[in-house]
Amino acid sequence: MSLSIDLLARIAIELQSGITHEDRFQRLIGTLRTMLACDASALLRYEQHQFRPLAIDGLSTDVLGRRFALSAHPRLEAIARAGDVVRFPADSSLPDPYDGLIPGQEALKVHACVGLPLFASQTLIGALTLDGMNPTQFDSFSDDELRLIAALAAGALNNALLIEQLEGYNGLPAPRQVSGDASESEMIGLSAGMIQLKKEIDIVAPSDLNVLISGETGTGKELVARAIHRASGRADKPLVYLNCAALPESVAESELFGHVKGAFTGAISNRSGKFEMADQGTLFLDEIGELSLPLQAKLLRVLQYGDLQRVGDDRSLRVDVRILAATNRELKQEVLDGNFRADLFHRLSVFPLSVPPLRERGDDIALLAGFFCEQSRIRLGLSGVAISQPALTLLRQYHWPGNIRELEHAIYRAIVLARAARPGDDVLLEPGNFALRPQAAIQPAQPLSVSKPASPGVTLREATDDFQRQTLRAALKRSGGNWTSAARELGVNVANLHRLAKRLGIK
Repeated sequence: MSLSIDLLARIAIELQSGITHEDRFQRLIGTLRTMLACDASALLRYEQHQFRPLAIDGLSTDVLGRRFALSAHPRLEAIARAGDVVRFPADSSLPDPYDGLIPGQEALKVHACVGLPLFASQTLIGALTLDGMNPTQFDSFSDDELRLIAALAAGALNNALLIEQLEGYNGLPAPRQVSGDASESEMIGLSAGMIQLKKEIDIVAPSDLNVLISGETGTGKELVARAIHRASGRADKPLVYLNCAALPESVAESELFGHVKGAFTGAISNRSGKFEMADQGTLFLDEIGELSLPLQAKLLRVLQYGDLQRVGDDRSLRVDVRILAATNRELKQEVLDGNFRADLFHRLSVFPLSVPPLRERGDDIALLAGFFCEQSRIRLGLSGVAISQPALTLLRQYHWPGNIRELEHAIYRAIVLARAARPGDDVLLEPGNFALRPQAAIQPAQPLSVSKPASPGVTLREATDDFQRQTLRAALKRSGGNWTSAARELGVNVANLHRLAKRLGIK
């Protein structure tokens, strides 16, 4: 069997058709899978020494979220270095990155594998991978035919990247300049909510506007702040982080604005605050809603006039700092309740961003599961980590009160449990490896029954407090310790719930 001119023309036409890049690439690999009779095909984008899937066919959905570092995948490294068609022998000792990731054949190894590196002006921009269970699956196709396919795909991918660059919107996961491990800063997700969030980040990042990032605990607000800073004109300057919730009141002012020697007991030398450290750069104030009202007033002055005073110093210092703030509280309600200054709120929320909770992100759950599987595989030194389709269904159905952070921990814990049950370097995650209940099984809060009156001598206030304490603890237990979810279940504002918990001695 060989590729006819008609079939090659069909590929070319589909790559030039007036549909989105994502759909175009999906149709390309779907066509290739049919034409070449392969069991799986994938189009990968190359950047920063790793491949990331743009479109897949015949592979588990979670593959789209995986990031294949060349250092951890020798077959992909061989494709990246080859410069031409690569045919791996059926008995190759190099592990295939898709072993265990073909639905229905998780226990089988891929036997036939062809890699087509994609170039633009001699620069590697991606790869096409073709895999099959039959060792002789691609023997009838010549290298020249495969080179034609690679050339067509490379042209389409390069055009897509150029168009996205000109439009200023990163719809494809195109490269961003990041320091350190790129995977630690990447925002994984193709859901409508995440695409909209990425668009808004691309709009506001080049400006110097202050940004208020809101979202539940564990949704990835810090990643949003990093993305804004990386795409801003201050990217080569520091991004300074401060968790306002972890600031003791006694040192909060010094942490923000610094102090001079002798300003208070223990001030043995001059010390710069976070604002000075972030001068010309960006200051990320996490959990901004936890700042006290007096400190809010001092923060407002810096935002208004751009000058600050170290604790114990009469002199003013000028600073040029962009503020990114994050909160899991409803700050508008906090303003109405008198717990947050309205003028500071308006200064911070010049451009508000909202990070969607994981339960509203659909198939992003599978992508993130794949991303964390690959990270855990490398961390634990495993050959492969796959998720069965029933396990993926369970992950999609779960409510995820702890959002992405909870998913990451659940994946890592499941891998450890699966490996303990079946020792080996290849791990397949099944539903039993996850201590999760699907969303349908999560019951709404039931009112606690009071079958008898309080004991003699117990006041009405004490009895009421005891009832509230029981109710709050039960809601927190059902939500896995997530305060926002507990507040939603109880029908109260999360800030008010925090204050109630402090009064009742729970927090």
